[in-house]
Amino acid sequence: MPELPEVEVVRIGIADHVVGRTIVGVTVHDVRSLRRHLPGPADFGHRLQGRTVVGAARRGKYLWLQLDHGDAVLCHLGMSGQFLISEAAAPPPRHLRIALTLDDGRELRFADQRIFGGMAFSEDGAELPPEIAHIARDPLDPLFDAAAFSTRIRKRQTGVKRAILDQTLISGVGNIYADEALWRTPLHYARNTRHLRTREVEGLLTHIGEVMREALAQGGTSFDALYVNVNGNSGYFDRSLQAYGQEGEPCQRCGTPIRRDAFMNRSSFWCPTCQPRPRNGKF
Repeated sequence: MPELPEVEVVRIGIADHVVGRTIVGVTVHDVRSLRRHLPGPADFGHRLQGRTVVGAARRGKYLWLQLDHGDAVLCHLGMSGQFLISEAAAPPPRHLRIALTLDDGRELRFADQRIFGGMAFSEDGAELPPEIAHIARDPLDPLFDAAAFSTRIRKRQTGVKRAILDQTLISGVGNIYADEALWRTPLHYARNTRHLRTREVEGLLTHIGEVMREALAQGGTSFDALYVNVNGNSGYFDRSLQAYGQEGEPCQRCGTPIRRDAFMNRSSFWCPTCQPRPRNGKF
């Protein structure tokens, strides 16, 4: 699933190529990608026809096209969604679901193999779509409140990885970057948040931000052809991963083989020496 840096790369691409353009046509190839737009494809097309894209914004893993007159198109990439900029006459990509034709002869194409992502019109949603108002800010957001996050996480009584995956507490942290930040801090994924020290929370936040900024600089993490930016280029931060996906490989800090545990239908990768398993959830 694309994580926050990948989504930010896509947002930047949309800002570069789509902002200032007027939508002159909407083609819905698969209504399943509009399941969050309850009025259906005809209404979606009617609401977008003739509208100008004035900005591209993001909250966590959601992004939206800001339209003139204060509305928005809310988008989520799901597990395999891609936005691509192409000439309208270019062959369509596999799994094309929605195409927005722009006034310069190009199309903003949304392709999604697994169809967990999608788009929806958000009335008055240009500043912040009400559908995602419950999602917290992420560490790359200039208005992210680190002190408030530290207070809130230490009031929880749960594993630290579960907490940082909670999008109502801190957004945009997915499984890959959670493991990388926890390895860098270092903290075991099951450490009880109630017992975290202030310096540990501060260190974790610092490393979450560092991991995200490094991934963003390298174009994100890509393990297959499903994630690309709007120009069709894949990210390569996967070459820099120190914990995630490294089961059996020596820890780059101490040499102990990295372990993998099942975690919330996914996996957690950790070093048993640098990130000792907590006793009674405390240490």
